[in-house]
Amino acid sequence: MKTVVIEDIQRIESIILHCDACFVGITDLNGNPYVIPMNFGYENGIIYLHSGPEGSKVEMLEHNNNVCITFSLGHKLVYQHEKVACSYSMRSESVMCRGKVEFIENIDEKRHALNIIMRHYTDNEFVYSDPAVRNVKVWQVSIKQMTGKIFGLRPNEEL
Repeated sequence: MKTVVIEDIQRIESIILHCDACFVGITDLNGNPYVIPMNFGYENGIIYLHSGPEGSKVEMLEHNNNVCITFSLGHKLVYQHEKVACSYSMRSESVMCRGKVEFIENIDEKRHALNIIMRHYTDNEFVYSDPAVRNVKVWQVSIKQMTGKIFGLRPNEEL
């Protein structure tokens, strides 16, 4: 099975927009990897996330705001020869993004980001009270590097 790099930015963004969660990799205070699944919103090359206003994730990001965010979908078991274990693979599409988290502090900008996140999951419109907005940490990740790949293509299979 082969892996193919996705060059088309629209296809890469389509993968992101079809995922219902992402995995955010950060570095803990001891320098160890720390990966968490999160809800997200995406618009114009920016990934929006949210969390509680304090806690271990926030503390880690205040120390080191570099993140790696991955998206993956379409997982399907494929094989070339049914009786040969090493011919099996997982067909999937993925995107990996690198960037730095900036916490949004402006209340109107936080509302805008929360709307982007919610639009990813529902067409409902929401009104957020000031206390609710103040009680959430909104993350903004401007993507510095983004790569997409398709895994598990058969040798003669094209995109």
